[in-house]
Amino acid sequence: MDSSDQIAVGAVDELAPGQRKLAFVDGRSIVLFNIDGTIHAIDNACPHNGASLASGQLEGCVLRCPAHGLRFDLRTGRMPGAGGLSLTTFPVRVIDGKLVASLEDPATSPAQGPACNAEA
Repeated sequence: MDSSDQIAVGAVDELAPGQRKLAFVDGRSIVLFNIDGTIHAIDNACPHNGASLASGQLEGCVLRCPAHGLRFDLRTGRMPGAGGLSLTTFPVRVIDGKLVASLEDPATSPAQGPACNAEA
């Protein structure tokens, strides 16, 4: 199965900038975020204690876990600063108007993208 790791998780037009979407795929819960037109996908479980991240407070590109307040940069999946825990992130592409996540290939390196405005 060549495309088994490529899973459609939504349509481009249903996730406007600033919105998020929870998707259940192959027994997995992932959260998609549209931050200034860039889609980020993460596993919906905090690496600290497994709490759901879907309702976490978003400050620019930084997501705060609702359980204990840990903060993660959605561009890299990592906590700000040196060391710390990392989220499981998934690459997302747009194919024929659909958002397609690669769930079999979690991203482990920092994503490259525009700077994030965390001025709030």
